[in-house]
Amino acid sequence: MSSSISRGLLILAGLCSVVPGSQAKDLEEMDGSVHDHEHHEYLVCQNIFDNVIDFTINLYQEPASWSETTNVLLSPVSIMAAFAILSLGTKGDTHMQILDSLKFNLREMSEAHMHQCFQLLHHIFQHPDHQLQLTMGNRLFISDNLLLMDQFVQDVKELYHSEVIPISFRDTRFASKQISYYVEKETNGEIVDLVKDLEEDTDLILVNYISFHGKWADQLQAEYTAEEDFYVDEDTTISVPIIRRLGAFFLGRDEELSSWVLVQHSVGDVIAFFILPDPGKMRQLEEGLTQEHFNNLLGTIDKRFARIHFPRLSMSAAYDLRSILSTLGITKIFSDEADLSGVTGEASIRLSTVVHKAMLTLDERETETVSTPQFDDRAWSNAPIIKFNRPFFLLIREESTKIPLFVGKVLNPTQQ
Repeated sequence: MSSSISRGLLILAGLCSVVPGSQAKDLEEMDGSVHDHEHHEYLVCQNIFDNVIDFTINLYQEPASWSETTNVLLSPVSIMAAFAILSLGTKGDTHMQILDSLKFNLREMSEAHMHQCFQLLHHIFQHPDHQLQLTMGNRLFISDNLLLMDQFVQDVKELYHSEVIPISFRDTRFASKQISYYVEKETNGEIVDLVKDLEEDTDLILVNYISFHGKWADQLQAEYTAEEDFYVDEDTTISVPIIRRLGAFFLGRDEELSSWVLVQHSVGDVIAFFILPDPGKMRQLEEGLTQEHFNNLLGTIDKRFARIHFPRLSMSAAYDLRSILSTLGITKIFSDEADLSGVTGEASIRLSTVVHKAMLTLDERETETVSTPQFDDRAWSNAPIIKFNRPFFLLIREESTKIPLFVGKVLNPTQQ
């Protein structure tokens, strides 16, 4: 190597794909889907799950304030899981800074408890009884000329069902292809060409990926697509495919946030919140987002007939998270003072880059009319027409734990 400090790269990827469905389910039924034998474990880990929610809000509010013209899309749980894994190999101030920034207070919980709850989270996401079409994984690729610490390898395997894979970085182009191919295979071809242009002296790469496929379960009378205007801002209007739906939806008006709230659920205990602020009220919405507010939202939502106009949506966003995480307090691991001696005792390694890529697809397939029992014409005459034809906020979460899988803001549904 050309220097005594070798580089580490953290790569995170998320993919969410949701298509329409025809099977209806009430919110109350969904809340009751948690198995009794898991309930105690949920309660024990509730403080950890709450930390993930708090971190989500803090994380979102950083990139959300950067631009008024760029979509925002993040997978908070994948970011937290990746840094929880990294913490297994850090020591000293580097270690404490990561835990503090992730909101893990060791005066209130042990590190073992934190990792056990992430282990439980992995079990929940992968358990077949939940029918959650979600794949989440982590893999650590490390230079084959470094001596790994046995305890770190064992902890990564036992706590996170993951692997530490030796690899040669002497040919960075070939190494990039190897790692990208591995992720492509693990995600069934959905996340491709993830790793590009590796820097010289890279010795460690942590790849985190999350892929979710859902099917909405709403009761629809009709559904079809037409071109409509989408108002990106006061000066920009674009024409986009809009899906017009007639049916019964979980819908409510949040006066505190000056917003309409559409709640949709999919097979497998996943709920999506689509929050449409009044024109010019996006900043008010973002500043008002709190964990308590989200917990109270479902109590204000009623099932009602409505005409929903929603854009056909396929978006992605990529970030170097270093500046965001530095703002949140994670700085040591990016500096020459980084202590990753729990990973390898042979070399000084610092994290040079944290790449996070998230992709979201809603209503990917062509829509069709869905046949359901006819509703009373009087109900339709009073049905509100809610048009998601301007910027809106979204949050997709696993419901039994309230863990956010994806969070974002749609400013332009055609922006890739």
